[in-house]
Amino acid sequence: MNSDDAYRQTVSDIRANVRFEGWLLLKEAKVRTTANGKSFLDMALVDKTGTIPAKCWDWSGEAPAAGVVVRIRGTGNEYNGHLQLRVESMREATAADGRNAADFVPAAPETASSMLAEIKATAGSLRDRSLRGIVEKVLEGAESGGRLATAPAAKSMHHAEVSGLLHHTVTMLRAAKAIAEIYRRLDKDLLYAGIIVHDLGKLDEMNVSAIGLVDGYTRDGRLIGHIVRGVVNIERAGAAVGAARERTTLLQHLVLSHHGDAEFGSPVPPKCPEAQVLSELDRLDAKLFQMFAALDGVKPGEFSPPVFGLDKAEIYKAEPPAPGQSC
Repeated sequence: MNSDDAYRQTVSDIRANVRFEGWLLLKEAKVRTTANGKSFLDMALVDKTGTIPAKCWDWSGEAPAAGVVVRIRGTGNEYNGHLQLRVESMREATAADGRNAADFVPAAPETASSMLAEIKATAGSLRDRSLRGIVEKVLEGAESGGRLATAPAAKSMHHAEVSGLLHHTVTMLRAAKAIAEIYRRLDKDLLYAGIIVHDLGKLDEMNVSAIGLVDGYTRDGRLIGHIVRGVVNIERAGAAVGAARERTTLLQHLVLSHHGDAEFGSPVPPKCPEAQVLSELDRLDAKLFQMFAALDGVKPGEFSPPVFGLDKAEIYKAEPPAPGQSC
């Protein structure tokens, strides 16, 4: 067996009380101090299968730079209901190891250009001139500096991947178009416009590192947040394009209410059908993303480790039907 075979485990292989040996990307690292004054390294490690918090106790020296590939040996453990990795040894990859950081960064399954083209085509197809003008104006600002093409949708919970914001948006749009064929009383223009702009405030909220993942929050994000920032951006865009006040306000309501209720950050609950659909699709897409990610590496008939974002549920991977039981 090749000496490196033991280092082929991934984040999805990490289990509580199970040994782990593998190559991972250091997403972020900070030196912290315990209550008794001892230093430890607090990290987030990542590969294409996910992200895992990690601790290396009795650490001395500075924190290593983020964005490097490291060879890890440790053990999975659960702390306060969260799965994490207790690191026993770690070294940075050298040129001889042949490890490329780009190979470890999670990315959306579709190209940014194709997803952005689909979103912009939907925006351009809106028959409501006020909504079309607002959405195209907000998108124009979001595209500046290439931010929208590569931005993740979150730091860790869902779509924490390069181009994750586009992935989240385009998936919701496709689902909304199917739903609108069933519930024909929905205002499709309002619903599609709300989906396109609902999370664009995150571009000002999140700080994206050199490797393309979120490593923290900006001053704007910590003081204002993406929901309020999104409402402000809509107000400015509406004024710039001369949008009807009613349509501007309705679109702002969809953004304000898309987290469902105050417990999850929305100052108002959904108060129109389109707002309700947007909120439900946002929740559904986030949860399904986490479920599918949790099932990576899980064998049929087995359960995933507890998923914090899903109330620590263990997700089951069904066994395929026996021969002759499916068409």
